[in-house]
Amino acid sequence: MAAPLIETCHVACCANRTPHVVSWSRGGTIAFGTCNSVALYDPQERRVVALLNGHTGRVNTVRWIHRQDCGECAEGGAVKLGIHVRVEEKRVISSQAAQTIDSSVWEAKNGKFIQSVECKGHTGPVCAVDAIYVEDSKILLASTASDSTVRLWLCSETKEAECLHTLSFGSGFMMDVSLALLPGSRVPILACGGDNSQVHLYVQSNRQLQKVMSLQGHEDWVRGLAWASLGGELLLASCSQDCLIRVWRLCAKSGTDTRAEDDHTIIKMKEDVFEVKETDMSLVFAVSLETVLAGHENWVYGIHWQPPLNKDGELQQPLSLLSASMDKTMILWAPEEGSGVWVEQVRVGEVGGNTLGFYGCQMSPDGSMIMAHAFHGALHLWCKDQDNEGEWRPGVVISGHFNALQDLSWDPEGEFILSVGSDKTTRLFTPWRKQDTKQETWHEISRPQIHGYDMQCLAMVGRFQFVSGADEKVLRVFQAPRNFVENFANISGTSREKLLASSDSANLPEGASTPALGLSNKAVFQGDLVPKTSEEKEQFSSVSDQYQESYFHSLIMTEPPPEDHLLQNTLWPEVQKLYGHGFEMFCLASDSVRTVVASACKMAFSPDALLLLAVSRDRTWSLWRRDLPTPENPEPQFSLYAHTRKDTAVHSRIIWSCDWSPDSKYFVTSSRDKKVVVWGLCGLEDPEIKPCSSILDVGDSATAVAFCPVPFSDNSFLLAVGLECGRILLYRWSPGQEPAGGHDWSRCGETDISQSHSLAVKRLRWRPRTGRAGRDNNNGKNGQPDGETEIEEESSWVQLASASADHSVKIFNINKRAL
Repeated sequence: MAAPLIETCHVACCANRTPHVVSWSRGGTIAFGTCNSVALYDPQERRVVALLNGHTGRVNTVRWIHRQDCGECAEGGAVKLGIHVRVEEKRVISSQAAQTIDSSVWEAKNGKFIQSVECKGHTGPVCAVDAIYVEDSKILLASTASDSTVRLWLCSETKEAECLHTLSFGSGFMMDVSLALLPGSRVPILACGGDNSQVHLYVQSNRQLQKVMSLQGHEDWVRGLAWASLGGELLLASCSQDCLIRVWRLCAKSGTDTRAEDDHTIIKMKEDVFEVKETDMSLVFAVSLETVLAGHENWVYGIHWQPPLNKDGELQQPLSLLSASMDKTMILWAPEEGSGVWVEQVRVGEVGGNTLGFYGCQMSPDGSMIMAHAFHGALHLWCKDQDNEGEWRPGVVISGHFNALQDLSWDPEGEFILSVGSDKTTRLFTPWRKQDTKQETWHEISRPQIHGYDMQCLAMVGRFQFVSGADEKVLRVFQAPRNFVENFANISGTSREKLLASSDSANLPEGASTPALGLSNKAVFQGDLVPKTSEEKEQFSSVSDQYQESYFHSLIMTEPPPEDHLLQNTLWPEVQKLYGHGFEMFCLASDSVRTVVASACKMAFSPDALLLLAVSRDRTWSLWRRDLPTPENPEPQFSLYAHTRKDTAVHSRIIWSCDWSPDSKYFVTSSRDKKVVVWGLCGLEDPEIKPCSSILDVGDSATAVAFCPVPFSDNSFLLAVGLECGRILLYRWSPGQEPAGGHDWSRCGETDISQSHSLAVKRLRWRPRTGRAGRDNNNGKNGQPDGETEIEEESSWVQLASASADHSVKIFNINKRAL
């Protein structure tokens, strides 16, 4: 089978900032909402295996639909999710709530997920959903929204779900809902918890919801609910902002149990009884408080029961409950074997830092892994240590920006990627191959800059040096510390001696830290890490010496670090500031010899470093030529070489992006007017720079464009064009072809809906050389490829990195042979 033209190599993303946005399937796949998409993540392979695109607003909730027999839905499962679009945004886009999809059911067919059912009816953002299977393949779905209603839906073969009943809570809000089937019956029971500190129970009768009771006890908003089926009983766990977790037991009552209520000699918990009619039978159920779990020191946002296990053909529900709190901890609760008293079994989490706590938690199907997602979208994974019973260790998991991406860049050797975004961070991604795996996976191994302003642009100015710009109008220069270089060598498989030899290793600091109330990363040297003696601690030279400024700890890592290490121990020291701008910056560019940095609007240096191209909002471009240095002016000087005027401009809207061909003879511009044009000297007789290509209409605003730096044998060029809708197009342009009629352009391929971004592409960058990053260092021993076959195979691939407003960084493998 021939290799596809475009392969998705890596997707860097994180979870949205909502409590119910992560769900772990019984098959082991983690589904989470990231911006307007749903990512399906395999924790074993450590990569995103699919992206579900199709929403126009932020995904607010994600939940797998489980079968009662502990299996998945037909052909691989279905994902149910709710959409969160701000009220004002909805009004702007559609102005009618009936035209907005509240919830969608995704169904796996032929190996791909498609939207099979849509739920429409809420007039406010959906904040929680749950569903169960009823009547074979039909799905009963409950959703709660900020319009103060809870709706019950029946999803069948039709495209749109049927709304069976709507519960209105006036001015109150329900924060979570949970569905289950009553023991020994097919009657659904719905639990709702909200801002009135109560848990309301409803049963379905004649397709309508009837309230049977309210459970009281919490003293603040109820944030999470979860049912668990235990033999002939149900357990309901509820968590609240009062920092407590309450577990309720629901069981069927027989006639003898009802008469026993009159025996006052038996001491037992108070029971609330309700009656349900099913067909010709009348069933009685009792609800009692099982336990109250106190251990968290802040709001408890999420709870999750360990999934039932299938042993010897029978389902067994482990009595194990996981909770996550804003105190940055997760606790695993279980009853003691002897007494049956519920106690804390395991506590994991973060210590220190300036981050907020956990929004929710999930547990793997076999209970060997637990996960929490935090306020800033980071996923925190812990794995049970197989060697030390009762011990848990942090695991390697996906990470990414939690706001719009603005820029990215490859390092000069093409071994890692740096990206910046509106989440005020700069992040570094590189491939890593575990010893017992054959394929490398990309991971964030450093967060060089955590800033106080939204980041806008960056440019590499050396092997381990970059310049970044933010809304503060100041450029900052960063250089990698020794600890990063050593860890990068360990993780990437590159020679440490080779990397240290390429920089001034003798003067490199060990790491960096950010002072309190400061924006500049301060270098930490080896001497700063030596603990002070008791005599030195008693003698303060200044008031500032009384408070520790350095939070950096030197770590030797052989695998990608967890989130708390990324925040604290992977910063790069700032070595210089560049001033001059009085207004915001949008772009940074460095020349090929890494001696000059330019900052302004969108711009790009030619590969030969002799020309600087700038494009503007005024629909024109300007070309600046580098003057030869003189003894009087040794510094770089540039003079205007060519430009377009409004009367000669081809583009009619803002020019979003530009790039140079690898031979420095041509440059390309892309615009909001959907046009892509290649410019250059059209002949020796005419020195004027004119369009050298026909005008390419790409069908949507072209927000990013990039020439592939790898030449082709027929002298044609490969271009990638990023669109405002999120798609990426590949074209080949042949300079020798007649521009008339558009024969000089040939469309090679494009990203499909699962590969594309869900919002505008902000930047496209090709890897500076052929091959796939990570394969160069790991194909053979000592970093040498295994033979000519592997070298030839890698030379047929090029890699393209993209940054988007949908919070994600994507890396694509492009097969040159398939072109």
